[in-house]
Amino acid sequence: MASTCVPVLTRSRPELADALAAAPGPRAVVMTMGALHQGHLDLVAEAARRVGAHGTVVVTIFVNPLQFAAGEDLDAYPRTLRADVQALGDALTGPDGALVVGRLVVFAPTPEVMYPGGQPAVRIDPGPVATVLEGRTRPTHFAGVCQVVLALLHLTAPRWALFGRKDAQQLAIVRAMVRDLAVPVEVVPVDIRREADGLAMSSRNVYLSGTQRQQALALSRALAAGSRAAAGGADGAGVRQAALAVLGGADGVEVDYVALVDPDSFVDLADAGLGLPAAPQVAPAELGAGTGQTGDEPGAGAGPETGTGPQAGDDPGREVSAGAGRTALDGGLRQDDRGRGQTGVGPEAGDDPGREVSAGAGRTALLALAARVGSTRLIDNALVVLH
Repeated sequence: MASTCVPVLTRSRPELADALAAAPGPRAVVMTMGALHQGHLDLVAEAARRVGAHGTVVVTIFVNPLQFAAGEDLDAYPRTLRADVQALGDALTGPDGALVVGRLVVFAPTPEVMYPGGQPAVRIDPGPVATVLEGRTRPTHFAGVCQVVLALLHLTAPRWALFGRKDAQQLAIVRAMVRDLAVPVEVVPVDIRREADGLAMSSRNVYLSGTQRQQALALSRALAAGSRAAAGGADGAGVRQAALAVLGGADGVEVDYVALVDPDSFVDLADAGLGLPAAPQVAPAELGAGTGQTGDEPGAGAGPETGTGPQAGDDPGREVSAGAGRTALDGGLRQDDRGRGQTGVGPEAGDDPGREVSAGAGRTALLALAARVGSTRLIDNALVVLH
């Protein structure tokens, strides 16, 4: 059996610069906080497809303290660098034992390397999208995300930066930042990757007990209900209510919000299309600090997209590929024949947040929700069409 190729591991800015100076061809970056799962590896595979046999894939592994608030799981977040490096090498080693790309570089800095002056003196305002939904619960989170993403884009200078659709609000904010600050990179959204039972992949799923993991499936069931309602012609309020009925009625689940928003501006589309700023559609009880704050990793929570890919600024609802492992939310999730993810059992619009949604006379909307199961906060979303 051929041995696995070992990535070039860099820990400092000079080491990264030297590795990239020697790296061939076009470059793509995947930003992670480590504790890699198949969703991350799908992002890496798509990055490899884009750069080709003579290009360079950069994977960053950094648990960014700026995007964690007091009481969140900064210290508890799993750190598995050795296993992550091994997984990356395995993922991009071809049958002949050689890398399928020209070079694979891992950048795993410490906070002192990323922020050499301590707390940054110059901060990035993530804009109005950061004030709603996730931003209401975690008001400093997206500023921290923008800070590290922009710094890593400068340090890695990629042609492509790949981000998962599960963190849809983060994706919208990063796209806006890249556009408004004229960053020369193409932001590539990549589909949500799910477990065989429908749970969106996350490094924090390890926080869930067996019982809690079953309770967490209410999120994907709620999205399936909302998707079916949209496909059946329900208006925005009806779509939201269909999802809320499932999520709000689930045992062990404390709802934070269920919202229907524009995928780019995050204005509310559930209130007669008035374009109001999105707000949580369920007034939650006061949330405890807990340990799990999902949705704060730049590249996580994704699945494969192996087509030509959207251009920066494209609608997040546009299809990138018809590859295996597509996410489906039709109430009948099944594992695909590769055993890697979920594929749909029907082509109805709105069932699949990764599949192209043909809006026709309707409008593409993002059905987004968040809930707490035990001490772990989970997010998920699906694209639907309102008619």
